[in-house]
Amino acid sequence: MLTVTPPAPSVAETAYRRIRSDIIFGRLAPGQKLKLEVLREAYGASVSTLRELLNRLASEGLIEAEGQKGFVVTPVSATNLQEIAAMRLLLEGHALAQSFEAGDMEWEGRVVAAHHKLAAMERRMLARSGAEPELWKRYDWEFHHALISACGSQVLLETHAAIYDKYLRYQMVAVIFRGAIAAEEHQMLLDCALKRDIAGATAVLARHVDGCVEHTLAGGTLPQDLAG
Repeated sequence: MLTVTPPAPSVAETAYRRIRSDIIFGRLAPGQKLKLEVLREAYGASVSTLRELLNRLASEGLIEAEGQKGFVVTPVSATNLQEIAAMRLLLEGHALAQSFEAGDMEWEGRVVAAHHKLAAMERRMLARSGAEPELWKRYDWEFHHALISACGSQVLLETHAAIYDKYLRYQMVAVIFRGAIAAEEHQMLLDCALKRDIAGATAVLARHVDGCVEHTLAGGTLPQDLAG
């Protein structure tokens, strides 16, 4: 069988992915000014290309334009976190119900495999045998995505992914890991999935997301009102 190698991403696409990842994982801090010359050196893209990328990221809500002053990474706030969390619950809860009804054995296999990796990483973090926050959150995303992957709507999956990334940024900025509680909730979500328990999964998901928001707000690291 002939294997077709996909084309390598362009310089622009590579720079876009790197900048986006650096925003989501907090390497570019909320409120940080994005100077084109500094970005050109860091990401290896031309100034004109960077302007296009920054406009693209602004349309996603990850950065904000400051009139003629340039761009800044979108600030964080308690209010914004609560709004994003509510939207995540709305989208993910609906997708869970659709996915549980339509999921087949292949779907079950994806869910079990994704949970296996996430649970192993959570055990390592609980044992303090090495923290890898980006890998942990990748496994967390893969598990939650697997749960809803049989929902039958690509638009729903794409919209949920965009909201999840904004939610993830708060987790990385606030360094959130709720330990055994989060791991237990993931196990309960797996159990509900295998039993097709939509009501149970929806309740667990609500506790999971609301608990994360409460944990973040209790830390007192976020301003109460949206900046700007």
